[in-house]
Amino acid sequence: MNIDRSEGWDAIAEQFMALRSDIGAALVRSWARDHLPPSSSIVDVGCGSGVPVAQALIEDGFTVFGIDASPTLIAAFRRLVPETQTTCEAAQDSAFFHRTFAGAVSIGLLFLLSADDQQKVLRGVANALEPGGRFLFSAPREACEWRDRQTGRPSRSLGQQAYERHLEATGLRLIGCRLDEGENNYFEAIKPSVG
Repeated sequence: MNIDRSEGWDAIAEQFMALRSDIGAALVRSWARDHLPPSSSIVDVGCGSGVPVAQALIEDGFTVFGIDASPTLIAAFRRLVPETQTTCEAAQDSAFFHRTFAGAVSIGLLFLLSADDQQKVLRGVANALEPGGRFLFSAPREACEWRDRQTGRPSRSLGQQAYERHLEATGLRLIGCRLDEGENNYFEAIKPSVG
């Protein structure tokens, strides 16, 4: 039996790319500009086609590494920015987490995963961040479950308290939340500097 590591996204990739708006891109762009060194490296976990998030970061001079489990979305990302390093694999198992990055973003992915897989991704990001590195990810603040409108698959937010506990267990610290123009919630975490 084949397991769809893209959680249903490869099957609807063309539809998703046609419908994806730029909501959230301005928030991610200002977050990176305000908190990360210019031209530093950022891993985009669940990068999709690269539009709009990775594209905005690249336009601002950041070096982006993309992870996505959808072959169709990764192929689109590679066409958009051929010189960018990408990997087509499930985020919870990504080899990119054996590298180090100044920042990490995960927009629209984490809540699509099971609770266990969300924790794996949080650990992977924590291991890959440099001391002082930042992580921005989207998920509702409240603990809730729903069916994704595009894939029909279950989605779940673990809620702010659970995310805070899981982040802390990985060595990250939740430092706040932000809302984008579509009222989507983003958690912001930092890996404390050593010393």
